[in-house]
Amino acid sequence: MASVVILGIAQDGGRPQVGCQRPCCETARREPDLVRFPVALGIKGTDGTFHLVEASREMARQFDIWASAAGFTGTLSSLCLTHAHLGHVDGLGLFGKEVMGAKDLITHCSPAMVTLLNETPAWSELLQQGVLLPRPWAAITSFEPTKRCGFTITPIPVPHRSELTDTHALLITGPERRLLFLPDIDSWDELLHGRGLKEWLNEMDVDIALIDGTFWDGGELAERNMDEVPHPTVVDSLERLGTRDAQDPEVHFLHLNHTNPLHDPDSEQSLELMHKGWSICEQGSVFKL
Repeated sequence: MASVVILGIAQDGGRPQVGCQRPCCETARREPDLVRFPVALGIKGTDGTFHLVEASREMARQFDIWASAAGFTGTLSSLCLTHAHLGHVDGLGLFGKEVMGAKDLITHCSPAMVTLLNETPAWSELLQQGVLLPRPWAAITSFEPTKRCGFTITPIPVPHRSELTDTHALLITGPERRLLFLPDIDSWDELLHGRGLKEWLNEMDVDIALIDGTFWDGGELAERNMDEVPHPTVVDSLERLGTRDAQDPEVHFLHLNHTNPLHDPDSEQSLELMHKGWSICEQGSVFKL
């Protein structure tokens, strides 16, 4: 059976976040169990191959999580990149000769991401040295990351800040279940076009949805204009989801900003979310496909 391991649940800055002196990060600095890594997934195919989604700078510790949860051997068969924002790509250099010395690592991403890899000197060097082997995907078209791996991935375009590249969610289909990985989106309205969120998930026959939970509400960054970093708030998502019914897919929130009260499972906000039947992703969790 194919499986997905959660290798990180935090927004790009991780937790603790550099420069943050608030209690949320000061506590995490003192207590290693509260450290959270940028979002990433590890997928094990039915053939025993291993496939990484996102290239975080915390890859070393994420690989330790993967090894513990699903027996990751340290050998990757493929990499998928959803977009070019910091926490999703800032570990690409680790595949190079200075660290892992990877060769011909199949790298699935959008054509726009391939262009950026070629135009960014540090990354184009990885291409020229044969470290990464780009395989551009076509949106809404399923592909096998490697032959006979036992699962497929369907990239789904989503609206998200496109300063560098476009952004895709990934629909991962195994022998028995389908998992949606959607860590970044600007707003549900731009994607749903009047449909309900549960309606949209059901249209795609999703069993498990890992969705953007960056901010709990619109007042979370008092010192910044939150329009600069648009994301649907968890409050908004919960209004769309309502209470979970027996036939509804599992929904798990991830990509949590360091300020998000959902990092505390005993917070009022976490209890409210769970009371409605939804969940918060945990590092090391395994989902069977």
